Amino acid sequence: MIFPDSPRVIYDKNPLHEVICQIRFPTILRIASEPPTEFQESLRGRFPLFSENRQATLQLPNGIERVLPTELTPKTEVAYELTSDNEAWTVSLTPSFLALTCREYSRWESFKEWLTLPLQALEKTYTPPFITRIGLRYQDIIRRSMLDLDTSPWQELLSKSIAAELADRRLSQRISHVAREFRVKDDSGSEVQVRHGFVQHKESGEQCYLIDADFFTEERVKHEQIVSKLDRFHRDAGRLFRWCITPRLHAAMGPSRLD
Repeated sequence: MIFPDSPRVIYDKNPLHEVICQIRFPTILRIASEPPTEFQESLRGRFPLFSENRQATLQLPNGIERVLPTELTPKTEVAYELTSDNEAWTVSLTPSFLALTCREYSRWESFKEWLTLPLQALEKTYTPPFITRIGLRYQDIIRRSMLDLDTSPWQELLSKSIAAELADRRLSQRISHVAREFRVKDDSGSEVQVRHGFVQHKESGEQCYLIDADFFTEERVKHEQIVSKLDRFHRDAGRLFRWCITPRLHAAMGPSRLD
């Protein structure tokens, strides 16, 4: 990735809201036609909660399906969800992808360890011939009140590279909404889609800043190559986040260097 290299760190005051890994593969009709009994049994010790729902294969604006002819209404596909007892971790299985969502992220090594079992169960139960897409998505929400930075303007916390308009002190005080998006492709063909801007904390109404980075590759890879691809995305995610923030915000989050 083209973002500047930086030491690996772990933050004492972690800004991560959610981390999602998605592994796509050629559609397996067996997943849609029968309950994933064997798959669930492999995971039930760690993911005891089970639910089934359906999700649209094509996302449309809210309400528009009511005015579409029946034959044009987006199809849905079955989605099975297996969740840990503390509801911090969820495995999602559909006929075309496996995903792991973490809502209490701490360390990358821990995330990979939780991912190992679902990947093994997928390979053993359904044996996809290859992987068509690997994605790793980080959602960082910077909440100033949690960092004792309530009175610090955003231009002192965010790099000019991502929010140039906030660098103007007089203008930034009047800006109520920021929403931007960009995509970067590296020499290997991998990409990252970045969405960032102001968001409002649900409970307090506090103005926060979201950095939502989705790293992915759409090249075909073998099952045994998944983890190495994810390791690279993880390293690039750290570099991207450091590129987005200033040294002051970095220090406020209590970084500890990792070997």
